[in-house]
Amino acid sequence: MDPAPQLPANYEADAYSVFLDSLDYLSPDEIERVKRAFDFAARAHASQKRASGEPYITHPLAVAGTVVDWRMDADAVCAALLHDTMEDTGTSKAELSELFGKEVGELVDGLSKLDKMEFNSYQEAQAENFRKMLMAMARDLRVVMIKLADRHHNIQTMASMRSDKRIRIARETLEIYAPIALRLGLNKLYQELRDICFHLIHPHRAAVLSKALRSARAHRQETQTRIVQAMCDKLAHAGVVAEVLRRERGLHSIFCHMKDRQQSFSQVLDTYAFRVLVDNVPGCYLALGALHTLYKPVPGKFSDYIALPKANGYQSLHTTLIGPYGVPVEMQIRTREMHRVAEDGVSANWLYKDAGASCAELQIKTHKWLESLLETRGGGTSSEFFEDVKVDLFPDEVYVFTPKGRIMSLPQGATLVDFAYAVHTDVGNRCTAARINHELAPLRSELKNGDLVEIITEPDAKPNPAWLNYVKTGRARSRIRQALRITQQEESARLGERLLRQELLSLGVVPISIPSTAWETLVRASGQQSIEEVYADIGLGKRLPSVVARRLLAREDMSVQGMSGRTIAIHGNEGLAIQLATCCQPIPGDPIVGSIRKGRGMVVHTMDCPSILKSRKDEPNKWLDVDWEPEEGRMFDLRLRVEVKNQRGVLAQVASTISDAGSNIEHMAMEADPDGHVTTLHFTIKVNDRKHLALIMRNVRHIQEVLRIARERGESA
Repeated sequence: MDPAPQLPANYEADAYSVFLDSLDYLSPDEIERVKRAFDFAARAHASQKRASGEPYITHPLAVAGTVVDWRMDADAVCAALLHDTMEDTGTSKAELSELFGKEVGELVDGLSKLDKMEFNSYQEAQAENFRKMLMAMARDLRVVMIKLADRHHNIQTMASMRSDKRIRIARETLEIYAPIALRLGLNKLYQELRDICFHLIHPHRAAVLSKALRSARAHRQETQTRIVQAMCDKLAHAGVVAEVLRRERGLHSIFCHMKDRQQSFSQVLDTYAFRVLVDNVPGCYLALGALHTLYKPVPGKFSDYIALPKANGYQSLHTTLIGPYGVPVEMQIRTREMHRVAEDGVSANWLYKDAGASCAELQIKTHKWLESLLETRGGGTSSEFFEDVKVDLFPDEVYVFTPKGRIMSLPQGATLVDFAYAVHTDVGNRCTAARINHELAPLRSELKNGDLVEIITEPDAKPNPAWLNYVKTGRARSRIRQALRITQQEESARLGERLLRQELLSLGVVPISIPSTAWETLVRASGQQSIEEVYADIGLGKRLPSVVARRLLAREDMSVQGMSGRTIAIHGNEGLAIQLATCCQPIPGDPIVGSIRKGRGMVVHTMDCPSILKSRKDEPNKWLDVDWEPEEGRMFDLRLRVEVKNQRGVLAQVASTISDAGSNIEHMAMEADPDGHVTTLHFTIKVNDRKHLALIMRNVRHIQEVLRIARERGESA
């Protein structure tokens, strides 16, 4: 038999005894393994103390205690005891796997931070740690359970930490770990994390609200008792066996309501909240009917989360009633099994072996959610991944239908683009339009509960960078970024090939005459995998075409110029590799020049653009002559400034004239002069070229009330 655990000096053995007593649900062999894990952790952390001065082992023991409260298996309990050994004591994963089994080693590895790696900032380290934790969570749900227990104990014992560190950790907990707890259905833990963090971040506000809440309880007692008695009598009369419980908002919830809704403390506490527990689902609806006959329901304040459960498995009927004295009464009606899942979430699967299929289904949903989070990686940076995942942690959801009747849940505020990417990445990448309830709607339209959504796709369509401004889900954001990176790489490679070709032709060399060995030597010398990557570097401004041409031809006598003197032709619709400057908005027919911006590709300006005059004079070698290549049907944005007499109907007259000339108005703004006689109209319109623009301006000038019309220039690109 293994020796008894060697407890650190000054350690209260009672805590360990209580912990051992709580292991009664494990087998004798499993209990012995847990004892060995504690002994190993106690020895490994023997010389360490927490910031409070307590022996370090008190922390892993407390974390393991929470895991035991959730009735998790022996591997999870051992991992909870050992979760800091790899990070803080130099113990290896192989050693833990050999002593306590492969699963324990994997769990502890998933929980270990990446402190030994070097990062540019705390935010980057935090993001990478979170990415690793999510990957481990997707493999084994127990990782996140232990991590949440670890964070719960850490924020409970932060009094001895520096104020700035305490606040930083509390904010991180509110931002990431509390939403994860809610998303997993761990409602009790979620509320505790929020309230503790509120005390840590706003200690004075928390103290004031705590005092006010204690005072309010006494004043509300009589009304609450009366409401509970009336509900119990009504339910009994209806033949419903039920238990009525009072609910009270947490301090952080009260603070958020006061802040977000600009309400006073008394206004927030005006609402009374209760929970009704019944034996079965039919009893929920019977109880609802009985309570609606007792007090009048508030229209629009009923939600059926039994028929449509939330993604974290939560089920309940929600309704708001007008109680005695006209006070609002919020009701949650659910079965006892639903209540267990609502309070304990995925842990209910370990807590209650008779919890039934609902918990098993919740575990499956949770794994799918974790896998969907990992899909947001998309080749981006850890920080991008971190920000995308945070978006998906918001709990509020809308439920919409596909044309085939499939129900899909999305975050509150999700758009049609979010829906398209939720269906499939290819659907999102190729979507061009959509219908909501059989009617065409803009892609930025936000979805509402019950919407029937149909996405229209085109085989050659590509994601629009503007989508990033309004999508809500991390999956959509990640997939759009990934597609744009690929598109930019491809377009930059095409631009780079054209630039290098122009450079070679200016030197009297036809590219096709260069032997393949020279191209291969260039690729190797550039440290790239293919010639396409070299082209992309040129297109993105990372390499000068003149330098690449010299290396390709192995010529040392060639002077390095910024750009060749030859003109490159563009269509203006090349996408991300060639961008039309927003300051001057060049259109076909305008004399234009281009500059290769590092990492952005070519930016095209009009030759007389005020924002580039100094740069062209000081650094002429950075500019490339560009010309338009004829193409039919292409439309370009352009800004117009129109000064008109302030008379009735003049705006409609100008807009109608622009439309009649074959242009579409994308945006319009107006401002009046102080004397009120002249109004300036600012239009953003679509034009084909300079001839089309000239036609529009000529027609608008013929309007009698128009004083002046001019093309509008911005400040910078």
